Amino acid sequence: MASAKRNASIDCIKGLACMAIIWHHLAFYGPMSDVAQALVPATVEWLSEYARMAVQIFLVLGGYLAAASLAPKALARFDNAPEQVGKRFVRLVVPYAVALIVAVLLSDLVRPLMDHPSVPGEPTIPQLIANAFLIQDIVGEEALSAGVWYVAVDFQLFVMAVLLFAAMRTFRFSDGMRARLTQLLVIAGVAASLLYANRNADWDMWGIYFWGAYGLGMLAFWGSRSRHWAVWFVLIGALGCAALWIEFRGRIALAMACALMLMLLMRPAREDGTTHAQLLFGKLLGPLQPLTLLLQGLGRICYSVFLIHFSVCLLVNAVVTAWLPQDPVLNLLGMVAAFVLSVMAGRILYLRVEQHVPTWLTALRWQLSLIGAGGGVLLAGQFVN
Repeated sequence: MASAKRNASIDCIKGLACMAIIWHHLAFYGPMSDVAQALVPATVEWLSEYARMAVQIFLVLGGYLAAASLAPKALARFDNAPEQVGKRFVRLVVPYAVALIVAVLLSDLVRPLMDHPSVPGEPTIPQLIANAFLIQDIVGEEALSAGVWYVAVDFQLFVMAVLLFAAMRTFRFSDGMRARLTQLLVIAGVAASLLYANRNADWDMWGIYFWGAYGLGMLAFWGSRSRHWAVWFVLIGALGCAALWIEFRGRIALAMACALMLMLLMRPAREDGTTHAQLLFGKLLGPLQPLTLLLQGLGRICYSVFLIHFSVCLLVNAVVTAWLPQDPVLNLLGMVAAFVLSVMAGRILYLRVEQHVPTWLTALRWQLSLIGAGGGVLLAGQFVN
């Protein structure tokens, strides 16, 4: 029961971050937002400029959950690193490939209807292959959908964590010594990322660029379970403040704040291990029960929603632009409809694809289907022309 409550509180945070990302893309890409901006200019501008920073929350939570599952005591709890990496790749890629097939097909449908920079161009075979294997930014190919870069980076960060924890198993030290050395290496990586790598935009396709936020999440997990949690709290604050002193970045300030919040929420509040988050979530289930349950549900399916929402938003943009191009009220309602339909489509993807245990064969089949769907679009385009 305690675990369920803890996960429920984290799912609520994920749900809020997921909402922010969807609305950021709705505001940033248009064209509905271009028309609706006349009604709520400040809101659309804020969503376009700042809501994207919710990605930092996912990065911190990713590091927190990676530490919880891979090395809760800073010691690898797995025996086979390649197996861990393989499972993660397959789990990410199967719903990802399905969502990209939808993106390729809907983009081809929308392209003749809406002339707008947000509409992706016809895919190429190298682009399809690169996207299928999560290396599009590394090899300089354009992403097939918004937010695809995050999936690739999330996989890189997970691999980095697995390799670090696995490497520490080779040292013949005591468990306590290896745990402390592991934590020191994570801290060193966070410092290197925040103080150097994250300040170089040319590195934003590599995991080290984002390791600062991811590593802060790891530190938040270990610190929340330490008897010296206050020392960890100060350490996270010191790393974040040092990075901001060298160069202020709003995204890093948010990552630090998120890690510190996790430290406070997830530390035990009672001797039985009940956390502050569990107590808070229990209180919210009273007056705010409908909202918290909705956020919890959205957090549970947020990966599928994240994958599919851009395609849905693109389709709604095309329909509204074709039929109601200059009506601000109806364009604003179109944005709301796109949000609701995105969540519905994400739930379908979650129920039909993500929640099922995938295999390598399933992943390969969907990756080949993605390349095949893109190839079909190319052939159809040549035939029409």
